[in-house]
Amino acid sequence: MASTLPTTRSGLYADPREDWLAQYTEQVLDPARPIVDPHHHLWDRGGQRYLIEDIAADIASGHNIVATVYVEARSMYRAGGPEAMGPVGEVEFANGAAAMSASGGYGPAAICAGIVGHANLLLGEAARAVLEAEIAAGGGRFRGIRHSSAWDADPNVAHMYATRPKGLLLDTTFRKGFACLAPLSLSFDAWLFHPQIGELADLARAFPDTKIVLDHCGGPVGLGVYANRRDEIFKGWKASIQDVAKCPNVSVKLGGLAMRLLGYDFHERAKPPSSEEAAAAWRPYIETCIEAFGPSRAMFESNFPPDKGQCSYQVIFNAFKRIAAPYSEAEKTALFSKTAADVYRLKL
Repeated sequence: MASTLPTTRSGLYADPREDWLAQYTEQVLDPARPIVDPHHHLWDRGGQRYLIEDIAADIASGHNIVATVYVEARSMYRAGGPEAMGPVGEVEFANGAAAMSASGGYGPAAICAGIVGHANLLLGEAARAVLEAEIAAGGGRFRGIRHSSAWDADPNVAHMYATRPKGLLLDTTFRKGFACLAPLSLSFDAWLFHPQIGELADLARAFPDTKIVLDHCGGPVGLGVYANRRDEIFKGWKASIQDVAKCPNVSVKLGGLAMRLLGYDFHERAKPPSSEEAAAAWRPYIETCIEAFGPSRAMFESNFPPDKGQCSYQVIFNAFKRIAAPYSEAEKTALFSKTAADVYRLKL
């Protein structure tokens, strides 16, 4: 048993602890249901290692994961060459993991079937050259980029995002870079904190032909100045979600709620939470998103390994299945696989 509280390098999530997670397992619900996990990372940095064998082991815990999408995490950037081209190395890395998966040696799931990389859109029109290099590096799997715009004045919230500029999504140079995406048939993943959802809605309306994916239920915050204000924060977050959902080019990922960011203390408890406990905590956020966007624009995500700090892969998808129980079969199919496959153009 882990005897100490978890450390955290980002401040927004707790480091995973295999010994702590192993204290609790449960039977997988609806085990035959095909799932596309549209959001996970792979990395080896700062003492944390989560590579293809690790995601494969988590997948092997029982759910029927048929494919996954890799999302950028500043992992394996090129050490040499122009700084702007550094993120191409991450696409090469993710495509290498996809090739390893395609060998069949890591289970039946198509790991990294889609790849979301990064390009610095503050390069303006020069971002196009980076995007074209990433398309070439992706081996047919590159689908788009994420350029995080998470920002907050409270350093207890911002943590590693403290250097990000305020109002990034409104920046005119950023938008020149953003304009490069749609002509290349690339999507944009948005990682932000809930006070910036309005800025994303403005961006989405300015670029109606660009496919945008709002990560982690729009980043509702329960830390720092947002702590102990859950009901108040929820009302403002819900209004923002309902507004951005009016943009037909925006979809939402249902997850990221097992990070410390939301303000729950599951990682500090003696034992990991059950799927019933996790579902009870997350249901208001997930149901709000599904109601606003509809199942055809919503998809369940693991956000591993950040969300692994509070629960196992087995528990997180069991919790999603509990929340999705009232929906129709067609709606469940959309939430667990079809929306992700459509948005990221995956051939299952």
